[in-house]
Amino acid sequence: MVGYAFMGAAHSQAWRTVNRVFDLPARASMVAVCGRDEAKVAAAAARLGWAEAVTDWRELIARDDIDVIDVCTPGDSHAEIAIAALEAGKHVLCEKPLANTVDEARAMVAAAAKARAAGVRSACGFNYRRVPAVSLMHNLIAAGRIGAVRHVRAVYLQDWITDPQFPLVWRLQKEKAGSGALGDIGAHIIDLTQFVTGQRITGVTGLTETFIKERPLVSDSSGLSASAGHATGEVTVDDAALFIARLDGGAVATYEASRFATGRKNALRVEVNGENGSLAFDLERLNELEFYDATRPAAEQGWSRILVTEGEHPYLGAWWPPGHIIGYEHSFTHEMRDFIEAVATGADPTPSFEDALQVQLVLDAVARSDASWVSVAT
Repeated sequence: MVGYAFMGAAHSQAWRTVNRVFDLPARASMVAVCGRDEAKVAAAAARLGWAEAVTDWRELIARDDIDVIDVCTPGDSHAEIAIAALEAGKHVLCEKPLANTVDEARAMVAAAAKARAAGVRSACGFNYRRVPAVSLMHNLIAAGRIGAVRHVRAVYLQDWITDPQFPLVWRLQKEKAGSGALGDIGAHIIDLTQFVTGQRITGVTGLTETFIKERPLVSDSSGLSASAGHATGEVTVDDAALFIARLDGGAVATYEASRFATGRKNALRVEVNGENGSLAFDLERLNELEFYDATRPAAEQGWSRILVTEGEHPYLGAWWPPGHIIGYEHSFTHEMRDFIEAVATGADPTPSFEDALQVQLVLDAVARSDASWVSVAT
């Protein structure tokens, strides 16, 4: 694994757990983790369960005892690491968004296609697909339970940078992160809505806004927490992004991604309205799915709450008895479960780099559409 901060910790927990929960055709051995700071990566290896720590990701790619490279770095290094790993015959799991630019993402897709011909697999880590309630939402829509999809609305709201004194971490720098709320959390709801509906976004118009233009420079950073010095630097990404979209199945959609939604810590909600019903998922109620069945008699209609903890629900047969809930970290364990099974059986894991490129194209279209603005007449 390359990178060991927030996502690195989440992925490590999943790699540690996956074979202890699921009966899979291969076992994951946590061979080595890579980071730039020798002391910090050594401490991370001990804490997270990796056998070794190294400071150069090229060393991992050159080793014969490593089959998979898990990329958990900022977006500016995704393409270089993933392409080199694929060319060396390593399977690759890469965190989202796939890259910082469309061109980088296209290069990664080309490398993945070439590697696939030699039996080398790749996937992008959109973990929210693996929440059981989201997978159930996908299954119900695919089965026609709400009929033709008409409306999709999705929001992902956070507030961790509302303080103007929060320092200029890498997620606020375009050259490292690619974009702000748009790519960081907007990518999640783009992928999630396309996954559950089975439809792809074909057109968008939107806007982005940066509320705080300058921030104190970082003196020390780890994951989403950091301390600041006295000098300041320019914020070069968006703080919030909103857009509307058309999907290729005829549905229309609205999206909102903000890291300035005061009081919202990690609030993701998706609602899908169809001709025969509706479904809604709220990450703050991760074990539940809301279902409105319009085919029932009028006197019996109303929103129902499905507690998604039954053994026949996606992934949950390997966990606890019905009613015993799971959490955020389980989505990553399910991600590793699907990845290991696909690689071990010679199947293509999902979402593919091609799927992730399509999300990248949407992000790019939203960013470009921000230049079109119609003023209201006075």
